[in-house]
Amino acid sequence: MSGEDIVVDKVMDLKGMPCPMPIVKMSKGIKDVEIGQVVEALTTDPGALADFPAWARTSGNEIVKTDQEGDVIKFYIMRKA
Repeated sequence: MSGEDIVVDKVMDLKGMPCPMPIVKMSKGIKDVEIGQVVEALTTDPGALADFPAWARTSGNEIVKTDQEGDVIKFYIMRKA
């Protein structure tokens, strides 16, 4: 799945939040979309590169793509559960 194919249903701006807030907010925010829809999460927390994949595994959701532009990390997360 390339970036052009991803339809984003919700964008969450988590920039500037220290760990673990991006994950805490994501856990709540993903419930706002239907199963199969995608949330784009924007964060500046370097720990997110480890935290988000771990959270996705334990929550049953799927990171379909990760992008980094400067300090901003973008995760495209498909709700699976």
